[in-house]
Amino acid sequence: MPNEIPPNLSLTRSFLTVLYPLLRIVNAERTISPGKIGILRHLTEHGRATTSELAVAIQVSPQGISLAVREMERLALVARIPDTVDRRKAWIVLTEAGIRKLAEESSAGYGSLDRAIRELLTDEERRTLEAAIPILRRIGAEGRAND
Repeated sequence: MPNEIPPNLSLTRSFLTVLYPLLRIVNAERTISPGKIGILRHLTEHGRATTSELAVAIQVSPQGISLAVREMERLALVARIPDTVDRRKAWIVLTEAGIRKLAEESSAGYGSLDRAIRELLTDEERRTLEAAIPILRRIGAEGRAND
């Protein structure tokens, strides 16, 4: 049958089927897109980046990054700083407002999921979830290494 899932993909599909609603919970309270949050996170971790570097890191088209950066500049979340050596190059840097916005957005998103975990899960279920985190982290690290 064409709609049957191969046995080796059923765990993957089940995992993703469960993950998507969790991501919706996290993103429901946020006021900016996940892509913009990704830009803020990348700049927090790396200090500065060009639009080309952001496009690769966030896995968005260069045009999409340019548009997002322009919008974020208007909101004063990021600023463009000319390169001191290559005048054609501009660095995108995080502003103080961008640092605050990332903290607000992270708190809003994580808060909703944290409430769900505290209110819906038993102590044993929370321990099971906590035990799975290193495994999920390893899957995520491997996935990034293979990109």
